[in-house]
Amino acid sequence: MPSITVSAIAFLRDDGRVLTVRKRGTQRYMLPGGKPEAGERAIDTAVREVREELGIEIGPDALRPLGEFDSHAANEAGHALRATVFVTREPVDPVAQAEIDDLRWADPADPDDAQAPLNLDLVFPLLVQLA
Repeated sequence: MPSITVSAIAFLRDDGRVLTVRKRGTQRYMLPGGKPEAGERAIDTAVREVREELGIEIGPDALRPLGEFDSHAANEAGHALRATVFVTREPVDPVAQAEIDDLRWADPADPDDAQAPLNLDLVFPLLVQLA
């Protein structure tokens, strides 16, 4: 099975909600982030992607590792997903741009079924413990 590698950031608010995004032409919400460029470190990918997609300026020092996770790609059928996820409680004011069609603050303790498998199965249970 082909595999996709991504880096993402869980922006966790004080009320326990986490920022999720839906890319244009897709159905599932995921954490903001994306695929690395050649030679790019995971943390640098995450920082670059949220700047490009949401206008969020955040430095690597504001992020801490949540983990590396293996799941199924939400929007690319037949692909496995390897995600490096970082977490932060820095307040942000995201603006959907580039390929982002929509964003929402999801409740990890009560997720809807529009969330990606990575969120539902692996990341959200960890975020509930952090809230």
